[in-house]
Amino acid sequence: MKLLVRDRVFGIGDDYWIEDDQGRKVFLVDGKAMRLRDTFELKDMQGRVLIDIHAKMLSLRDTMVIEREDEPLAKVKRKRLSLLRNHYRVELADGSELDVSGKILDREFAVEYDGELLADISRRWFSLHDAYGVQITRDDADPALLVAVAVCVIRLAEKERGVGD
Repeated sequence: MKLLVRDRVFGIGDDYWIEDDQGRKVFLVDGKAMRLRDTFELKDMQGRVLIDIHAKMLSLRDTMVIEREDEPLAKVKRKRLSLLRNHYRVELADGSELDVSGKILDREFAVEYDGELLADISRRWFSLHDAYGVQITRDDADPALLVAVAVCVIRLAEKERGVGD
Protein backbone atom coordinates (compact mmCIF):
# COMPACT_ATOMS: atom_id res chain seq x y z
CA MET A 1 0.00 0.00 0.00
CA LYS A 2 1.34 3.41 -0.94
CA LEU A 3 -0.01 6.60 0.63
CA LEU A 4 0.55 10.25 -0.30
CA VAL A 5 1.00 12.68 2.60
CA ARG A 6 0.94 16.39 1.93
CA ASP A 7 3.13 18.15 4.47
CA ARG A 8 1.62 20.58 6.91
CA VAL A 9 2.25 24.04 5.49
CA PHE A 10 1.55 26.19 8.53
CA GLY A 11 2.24 23.82 11.46
CA ILE A 12 0.17 22.61 14.41
CA GLY A 13 -3.54 23.19 14.06
CA ASP A 14 -3.64 22.55 10.32
CA ASP A 15 -5.40 19.50 9.01
CA TYR A 16 -4.15 17.50 6.08
CA TRP A 17 -5.38 14.53 4.11
CA ILE A 18 -3.52 11.35 3.36
CA GLU A 19 -4.48 9.79 0.03
CA ASP A 20 -3.95 6.37 -1.48
CA ASP A 21 -2.16 5.86 -4.80
CA GLN A 22 -5.49 6.34 -6.62
CA GLY A 23 -5.97 9.83 -5.14
CA ARG A 24 -8.71 8.74 -2.73
CA LYS A 25 -8.65 10.29 0.74
CA VAL A 26 -7.88 7.62 3.34
CA PHE A 27 -6.93 9.41 6.57
CA LEU A 28 -7.25 12.92 7.95
CA VAL A 29 -4.55 14.19 10.29
CA ASP A 30 -6.37 16.68 12.49
CA GLY A 31 -3.91 18.95 14.30
CA LYS A 32 -5.37 20.39 17.48
CA ALA A 33 -4.42 24.03 17.94
CA MET A 34 -4.41 25.92 21.21
CA ARG A 35 -3.37 22.96 23.34
CA LEU A 36 -0.56 22.91 25.90
CA ARG A 37 1.06 20.01 24.06
CA ASP A 38 1.28 18.82 20.48
CA THR A 39 -1.92 16.91 19.78
CA PHE A 40 -3.15 15.21 16.60
CA GLU A 41 -5.99 12.87 15.74
CA LEU A 42 -5.84 10.44 12.85
CA LYS A 43 -9.36 10.05 11.49
CA ASP A 44 -10.97 7.87 8.84
CA MET A 45 -13.17 9.15 6.02
CA GLN A 46 -16.26 9.13 8.25
CA GLY A 47 -14.53 11.36 10.82
CA ARG A 48 -14.03 8.58 13.38
CA VAL A 49 -10.89 8.96 15.46
CA LEU A 50 -8.67 5.95 14.78
CA ILE A 51 -5.61 7.12 16.69
CA ASP A 52 -4.81 9.90 19.16
CA ILE A 53 -1.28 11.31 19.12
CA HIS A 54 0.06 13.67 21.77
CA ALA A 55 3.30 14.80 23.34
CA LYS A 56 3.99 13.22 26.69
CA MET A 57 4.09 15.77 29.47
CA LEU A 58 6.87 15.76 32.08
CA SER A 59 9.28 13.59 30.16
CA LEU A 60 13.08 13.79 30.29
CA ARG A 61 13.28 13.34 26.53
CA ASP A 62 10.68 14.51 24.05
CA THR A 63 8.22 11.66 23.67
CA MET A 64 5.04 11.27 21.64
CA VAL A 65 2.30 8.88 22.75
CA ILE A 66 0.02 7.02 20.34
CA GLU A 67 -3.31 5.75 21.70
CA ARG A 68 -6.23 3.86 20.20
CA GLU A 69 -9.59 4.13 21.98
CA ASP A 70 -7.88 5.63 25.07
CA GLU A 71 -5.56 2.62 25.34
CA PRO A 72 -1.78 3.09 24.94
CA LEU A 73 -0.56 1.74 21.62
CA ALA A 74 2.99 3.09 21.42
CA LYS A 75 5.53 5.62 22.67
CA VAL A 76 7.92 7.29 20.23
CA LYS A 77 11.20 8.87 21.30
CA ARG A 78 14.64 9.61 19.94
CA LYS A 79 16.93 6.60 20.14
CA ARG A 80 20.47 7.72 19.46
CA LEU A 81 22.27 10.54 17.78
CA SER A 82 24.12 9.60 14.64
CA LEU A 83 26.12 11.86 12.38
CA LEU A 84 24.29 10.89 9.21
CA ARG A 85 20.90 9.52 10.27
CA ASN A 86 18.25 10.06 12.91
CA HIS A 87 17.08 7.10 14.96
CA TYR A 88 13.82 6.79 16.87
CA ARG A 89 12.45 3.93 18.94
CA VAL A 90 8.77 3.03 18.96
CA GLU A 91 7.88 1.03 22.07
CA LEU A 92 4.65 -0.83 21.39
CA ALA A 93 2.23 -1.65 24.22
CA ASP A 94 2.95 -5.38 23.83
CA GLY A 95 6.64 -4.79 24.63
CA SER A 96 7.94 -5.11 21.08
CA GLU A 97 9.79 -2.28 19.35
CA LEU A 98 9.94 -0.65 15.96
CA ASP A 99 13.08 1.09 14.75
CA VAL A 100 12.82 4.30 12.72
CA SER A 101 15.93 5.60 11.01
CA GLY A 102 16.93 7.84 8.16
CA LYS A 103 16.83 11.50 7.27
CA ILE A 104 13.62 12.45 9.02
CA LEU A 105 13.46 16.14 8.07
CA ASP A 106 14.19 15.20 4.44
CA ARG A 107 11.29 12.70 4.61
CA GLU A 108 13.60 9.81 3.71
CA PHE A 109 13.37 7.15 6.43
CA ALA A 110 12.26 3.60 7.16
CA VAL A 111 10.23 1.85 9.86
CA GLU A 112 11.46 -1.65 10.71
CA TYR A 113 10.44 -4.44 13.05
CA ASP A 114 13.15 -6.90 14.02
CA GLY A 115 15.19 -5.94 10.94
CA GLU A 116 12.25 -6.33 8.54
CA LEU A 117 11.02 -3.29 6.61
CA LEU A 118 7.43 -2.34 7.47
CA ALA A 119 7.24 1.06 5.79
CA ASP A 120 9.42 3.23 3.60
CA ILE A 121 8.81 6.98 3.84
CA SER A 122 10.14 8.99 0.92
CA ARG A 123 9.73 12.11 -1.22
CA ARG A 124 11.41 10.50 -4.22
CA TRP A 125 8.14 9.11 -5.61
CA PHE A 126 6.53 12.52 -6.05
CA SER A 127 7.39 15.69 -7.92
CA LEU A 128 5.49 17.73 -5.34
CA HIS A 129 7.92 19.37 -2.92
CA ASP A 130 5.44 19.48 -0.05
CA ALA A 131 4.51 15.78 -0.22
CA TYR A 132 6.00 12.45 0.69
CA GLY A 133 4.94 8.85 0.39
CA VAL A 134 4.43 6.13 2.97
CA GLN A 135 4.84 2.75 1.32
CA ILE A 136 3.69 -0.04 3.62
CA THR A 137 5.52 -3.19 2.65
CA ARG A 138 3.73 -5.83 4.74
CA ASP A 139 0.09 -6.73 4.20
CA ASP A 140 -0.44 -7.46 7.91
CA ALA A 141 0.97 -4.09 9.05
CA ASP A 142 -1.35 -1.51 10.62
CA PRO A 143 -1.44 1.46 8.18
CA ALA A 144 -2.92 3.86 10.76
CA LEU A 145 -0.17 3.03 13.26
CA LEU A 146 2.58 3.46 10.66
CA VAL A 147 1.18 6.82 9.55
CA ALA A 148 0.98 7.87 13.21
CA VAL A 149 4.62 6.84 13.71
CA ALA A 150 5.67 8.93 10.69
CA VAL A 151 3.73 11.94 12.03
CA CYS A 152 5.39 11.52 15.45
CA VAL A 153 8.99 11.21 14.31
CA ILE A 154 8.65 14.12 11.90
CA ARG A 155 7.18 16.30 14.67
CA LEU A 156 9.90 15.26 17.14
CA ALA A 157 12.64 15.97 14.59
CA GLU A 158 11.09 19.35 13.74
CA LYS A 159 10.86 20.26 17.41
CA GLU A 160 14.48 19.27 18.01
CA ARG A 161 15.64 21.46 15.11
CA GLY A 162 13.26 24.32 15.97
CA VAL A 163 11.29 23.90 12.75
CA GLY A 164 7.57 24.69 12.78
CA ASP A 165 7.44 26.09 16.34
